[in-house]
Amino acid sequence: GGSSSGSAAAVADYMVPLATGSQTAASILRPASYCGVVGYKPSYGKISIGGVKSLSVTLDTLGVFGRTVSDVALGVAAMSADHDLMNIAPLESKIRIGICKTDDFAHAQAETAAALSLAGFAAKAFANGGVGEIALPMDCAKLSETQTTIMLFEMAKSFTFEKLNHFDQISPTLKAIIERGDAITYDHYHAALLKAKLARAAIKELFADQVDILIAPSATGEAPKTLEQTGDPIFSRGWTLLGLPCINLTVTTGPNGLPVGVTLVAGPGQDRLLLSAASALAQQLSDPISINQF
Repeated sequence: GGSSSGSAAAVADYMVPLATGSQTAASILRPASYCGVVGYKPSYGKISIGGVKSLSVTLDTLGVFGRTVSDVALGVAAMSADHDLMNIAPLESKIRIGICKTDDFAHAQAETAAALSLAGFAAKAFANGGVGEIALPMDCAKLSETQTTIMLFEMAKSFTFEKLNHFDQISPTLKAIIERGDAITYDHYHAALLKAKLARAAIKELFADQVDILIAPSATGEAPKTLEQTGDPIFSRGWTLLGLPCINLTVTTGPNGLPVGVTLVAGPGQDRLLLSAASALAQQLSDPISINQF
C-alpha cells in the first residue's frame, strides 16, 4: 500500500497497537484501507517532521495507524502535543456530509463504489445536516497531476546528496523517479504551486459554505495480488496536496475477501471535527477492538 504499508500490516496483525506512518501521496490512507485498519493523516504541519528524511517539504505529513479512532487520536495527540485530540466530542451541531467521488472516480472498482455507497447510507444515522453527493470546485480539478508534479520536483532535489555521492547505490526504480523530477522545469513547478494555492482557497470556501465532512474513496479497490507494485495512490494525492486532515475507516470487503475503506476529510485544521465524525461513522459500521484490549 505504499511506504508505510509495514506499519499498517503490523497493526492489522496485532503485532503493535499503534504505528507511525508518513504520507506524501497516499502512504497512510491507502495501506490503511488495504489492511483494514484506521489510518489518520492529520492536517499538514500538525506533527513536526524534524528528523525525517524529506521527500517533499510541501507535502510530507506524519500520521498514525491503529485499530480504532480513539487509538489514532491518542497517538497523534501524543506526537503533536495537542492533547485536546484525546477527547473526542460527540457531534452536537448539524453536520453536513458530502459524498465526494472526485474527478478520478473512473479508476474505482466495484468494491470501492460499494464502500462509498454503504458509508453514505450509514452516515445518515448521525448527519442531521444531510448527506448528499458533492463535487469539488473547478480550481480543484486534476489535483493528482498537480501533486505529482510538486512531489517529483521536490523529491529530486531532496536526493541531491545521494545523487552526487552514491548514485551507483540508488535502485533503478528510485533513479527513474529522480530523473522524472529533474526533467520538470522551474516554471512547471511554480505553476503547480500556484494551482495548489488556488485549490486550497477553493476547498476552504467549500467547507465554509457547503459541507463539514467529505467521504471519498481511499483506494481504487482491495489490495492488489502482487509484490511488484503497491497499488494506485490516485484517490489520496489530492487530499495530501490540500493539506487536509483525513482518516480511513474500513467499510466492506472486495471479491477476494480483503478490506476496502473510505476516507473522511475535514476542512483545514478541523482535526477534532474529523475525529468526532469518524467516531460516529465507525460506530455505525462496526465494533472494533480498542487499544485497551490489546
